[in-house]
Amino acid sequence: MAKIDLSKVGANLLKSAASGESVALQSLWCDQPAILFFLRRFGCQVCRWTAAEVSKLEPDLKASGVALVGIGPEETGLKEFKEGGFFKGDIYVDEKKQSYKDLGFKRYSALSVVPAALGKKVRDVTAKANAQGIQGNFTGDLLQSGGMLIVAKGGEKILLHFVQDSPGDFVPLEDISKALGITTSAQAGEKPQCNDDVCTR
Repeated sequence: MAKIDLSKVGANLLKSAASGESVALQSLWCDQPAILFFLRRFGCQVCRWTAAEVSKLEPDLKASGVALVGIGPEETGLKEFKEGGFFKGDIYVDEKKQSYKDLGFKRYSALSVVPAALGKKVRDVTAKANAQGIQGNFTGDLLQSGGMLIVAKGGEKILLHFVQDSPGDFVPLEDISKALGITTSAQAGEKPQCNDDVCTR
């Protein structure tokens, strides 16, 4: 894993989904530790389920003074994502996708995305999402992958840097709380048996 230059990553500008204003990424961890959850797409079913899963930590994060931030690579699907209430943190958009590049979040090719999206990890998460009534769509950039960055207050250090290998990869709740050194009573979602209902969402 390449070493991340936080000052370079932090200089990237994001657009606030709430106000439309541009803010520097580093402003999000200036005064408090921050979890930055980078979504593949706002319409991605797996991303929506993962957003809801991470949001289970929100009460404990708030009590511990940790910012919970969701970042998408484009505005496509944002309105529906917000209305669905999948995520309990602040939402931003990196329209240039530069922070995605700086953090090593890969882009699939048109050929590689199909087998990746049909993999067992994606099918497992899709089954969980379906069980909770979380749906998705195919709008927007289908080729971008995502991940997570957890930064200590003031950008002192990176507590966790996670890069998706498969679209179905995500950081378990216990790994997030461990990286932050906080305790949580949040229960991870059940892992239903994967079925043959293959979904590329």
